[in-house]
Amino acid sequence: MHYDERRGHIEAYFDRTAAAAWARLTSDAPLGRIRGSVRAGRDRMRATLLSWLPEDLRGARVLDAGCGTGALALEAARRGADVVAVDLSPTLLRLAEERLPAEVRPRIRFEAGDMLDPALGRFDHVVLMDSLIHYEPAQAVRALERLSARTAASIAFTYAPRTPLLAAMHAVGRLFPRGDRAPAIVPVAPRLLARRLHREPALARWGLAREQRVASGFYTSQAAELRPR
Repeated sequence: MHYDERRGHIEAYFDRTAAAAWARLTSDAPLGRIRGSVRAGRDRMRATLLSWLPEDLRGARVLDAGCGTGALALEAARRGADVVAVDLSPTLLRLAEERLPAEVRPRIRFEAGDMLDPALGRFDHVVLMDSLIHYEPAQAVRALERLSARTAASIAFTYAPRTPLLAAMHAVGRLFPRGDRAPAIVPVAPRLLARRLHREPALARWGLAREQRVASGFYTSQAAELRPR
């Protein structure tokens, strides 16, 4: 599936089909065991990615690519960053704006659209939390390549590491009628992704600085950081 087609599927799912569930998942409302484990995992992953950013972000420009309801953008703004928070779902962005405390509003700009749009400008740091997990490895690497051309200091992203459980879930998901499916998560072997990143000429000046996996019940994701060599 082409990147634009895949992006359209993701937009339709998160802006309409899953908007209410996503609003609940990212709130403090009680959840069942499965969704509770996903919320806990996402909270740990967000904390990990934020720990990789400088504590003092005054004067820095940060792109929260695939910001959802804006939790990561909020914390970056509290550290003083000027944040552009972009997401495919206008519904989730409206919720993000409703939840935003007044004191950080001047430092966050929400944009509905493609996280790869050059019109968003240049950044010191880019964060993509679970924003690439629905794309094939080649598409994900191409997205990182395009973002790297407009980023100065770091690109932190997550991907779904290939594990037996994730591979089984991916296979089962293909059995459902296409109209009933959420956008499939694409598991990637860490070594395969590292090789693809290393071989991409446009990323020659960038190297993998660190990685960390977060596993919490039904949530498994691996964080990686690219920094200039």
